[in-house]
Amino acid sequence: MPYYIYRIPAGPVKIYEKITEYTVFKDASAEAKRIRKEVDLTKMQIKVVFGDNEQQAEEALMSVREAEYLTGDDW
Repeated sequence: MPYYIYRIPAGPVKIYEKITEYTVFKDASAEAKRIRKEVDLTKMQIKVVFGDNEQQAEEALMSVREAEYLTGDDW
């Protein structure tokens, strides 16, 4: 399954723009890091997301993950 790199402009409306895709996470991660060095991160985010296809990747970007709270017993 591919790893997609998305550009997400800052602002109240999230517009997901696919930049490229890779089959290997290491390559996708390296490219995302390179892109992050070249753009103004106060105006956009660069994210790597895994999915069967673009639709699944965008759904993963839109989903809200709940925070996991650790208690003293979890340490």
